Amino acid sequence: MNNLDKNININFRKVRKHKFTVKEYVAGILSQNITILSRAITLIESNLSSDQEIAGEIIEGCLPYSGNSCRIGITGVPGVGKSTFIETFGTYLAKLGRKLAVLAIDPSSQQSKGSILGDKTRMELLSANKNVYIRPSPTSGTLGGVARTTRETIILCEAAGFDTIFIETVGVGQSETAVSSLVDFFMLLMLSGAGDELQGIKRGIMELADAIIITKADADNIIKAKIAKQQYKQALHLFPPKKNGYIPKVMTASAIENIGISEIWDTILDFFKTVQENNYFVTNRKEQIIHWLHETIIEKLKSDFYKDSERMKEIKSLEKKAVEGQISPFRAANKIINCKL
Repeated sequence: MNNLDKNININFRKVRKHKFTVKEYVAGILSQNITILSRAITLIESNLSSDQEIAGEIIEGCLPYSGNSCRIGITGVPGVGKSTFIETFGTYLAKLGRKLAVLAIDPSSQQSKGSILGDKTRMELLSANKNVYIRPSPTSGTLGGVARTTRETIILCEAAGFDTIFIETVGVGQSETAVSSLVDFFMLLMLSGAGDELQGIKRGIMELADAIIITKADADNIIKAKIAKQQYKQALHLFPPKKNGYIPKVMTASAIENIGISEIWDTILDFFKTVQENNYFVTNRKEQIIHWLHETIIEKLKSDFYKDSERMKEIKSLEKKAVEGQISPFRAANKIINCKL
């Protein structure tokens, strides 16, 4: 740790509200100061233009030190035991010496304006581990939405020395597509009784999965889990080959009994070996960067578009006309877009 890093740590203990410079933020993150990391992530999630400007400079300062982690997406149907699984799997990785960051995405917070703060309390053992950092990612109050802020949070976490990143979503929905464009390996957790689940799950999400894990495969549920495993394996044969050249695996596991956890990690390591050998790992990371560049442009244009007060007056006027049937929604939209204010 250099002198600047030491001064940052000392100052931070003495003055909790100290306003850091960009250089101090970057140095604090690189010296693995979790409190400074958390404050930097809060800046990223802020919708204040002044905070966004500072956050952008912090990200650029950390960018050269990022990109060296295993980024793993984890999703699953409600009741699948995702928090229990993440705690058991994360604890296993921490014991192996991995440094883990768990970033939780909450699509329901669009209404509540909150995030999955409950995950941290449900994963008490994991959150107490010095090699683990858990951070909920709210979907509201950010310029680019949860996906953009999560991507930038990944960069900061990697710069802070975390070599394994979990991106967690609370259910099977729109966020899965966004998460798949952030991670290297996408894991879908499912329950036994595959026939019912296969009817309810979107084919697109199945196609995203690099591994399907049948959870709660213990006690009286073992036979059902084995049957579900075979049903999912058969279902995966109906899908076209994945671009990454990897054949998705279907596995069973019990987080409570700690069964199948080490095998899941071996599968992930095998996946990374495959995609690094066929160069898909590098190609995918580059495509993700381009994807989020365009996504950020779209979000920025959308945000700026609705900030114009005169335009909003015109929109309200045309909304009324559209509702009353005086103009079609499509023509109204074109008038708004082409309106020169």
